[in-house]
Amino acid sequence: MSDTAHMRHALRLGARGLGRTWPNPAVGCVIVARGRVVGRGWTQPGGRPHAETMALTQAGALARGGDVYVTLEPCSHTGKTPPCAQALIAAGVGRVFVALGDPDPRVNGQGIAMLEAAGIEVVTDVCADEARAAQVGFLSRVTKGRPAVTLKLALSWDGRIATATGESQWITGPRARARVHAMRAHHDAVMIGAGTARADDPMLTVRDLGVDHQPVRVVLSRRLDISTDGKLARSARDVPLWLVHGPDAPQDVRAVWRDLGARLFEVPVTTGQVDLSATLAALGEAGLTRVFCEGGGTLAASVLHHGVADQVAVFSAGFAIGAEGMPGIGALGLDRLSQAQRYRLEGVEVLGEDTLSLWSSEV
Repeated sequence: MSDTAHMRHALRLGARGLGRTWPNPAVGCVIVARGRVVGRGWTQPGGRPHAETMALTQAGALARGGDVYVTLEPCSHTGKTPPCAQALIAAGVGRVFVALGDPDPRVNGQGIAMLEAAGIEVVTDVCADEARAAQVGFLSRVTKGRPAVTLKLALSWDGRIATATGESQWITGPRARARVHAMRAHHDAVMIGAGTARADDPMLTVRDLGVDHQPVRVVLSRRLDISTDGKLARSARDVPLWLVHGPDAPQDVRAVWRDLGARLFEVPVTTGQVDLSATLAALGEAGLTRVFCEGGGTLAASVLHHGVADQVAVFSAGFAIGAEGMPGIGALGLDRLSQAQRYRLEGVEVLGEDTLSLWSSEV
């Protein structure tokens, strides 16, 4: 097999950790000796053990002189685990293929330098673009101070999310909804606004996929004016619930939510809503790397207006609701087409009677 094939194998392994390793990146590692794979690993839940440690443990003595394929530069610092670069050196590996450098200031080339100083050949930028896409959340948190955001929209043909009376279940069919749950499972958190929480009383959990973990549920509510007897509140001790509110949220209501098991974040308010930039910065500081935004039209508009939608997932159903229906995206205040941010089409999937189009930010 080629070096590219082995690195893509490592990338597939790393994807198993998406949504489960934050604040650490989801890394994959493959060790090849004498033409066969002798060790495989990926970052474990909670971020440790690291992928290299898992692969080296599996390979044992067979790792000596072997080729290592790792999707992110091996760490060079001692945190909750020893440096992976040092572990590779101690194992006596022959070469290390790295897909992407780690911009974390504690690493940032030092892992590669350690390996080279020990006489190990290092080959960089193998499947770099694919690795960059896989690590978009970790890279965003390190370089931008915020998690990467996927904005999900489930719309009728004409861009509506509900009828004029508020009926919205279900716009898309079972296959599309199953795809949404799979996407939730690969993100650290699911985020909605207070309006959606009040209207839908959602659980925001991953269901019917047999997963053994759940994403953090994040609700943006300036005054914490959402039900303390709804599904979110009743499950706050079982599935993490984070509430982002403004300075004017009543202290007694804050105390109620804390008693229910929620974690609270206070951020400034702008234009009558909790500030989205401050919200994402707080979530990044708390460790989140990938956020799946399923909010209503107001939150969707805010995400687009602030230019923080790294990916947009548009689920489209085969019917129209009409102008009296509720729009999927609120007002953006655009006067000219040139003001609209452009996105690049990644691909289109047919899901039963619905379609999913995936769009990526060009910036």
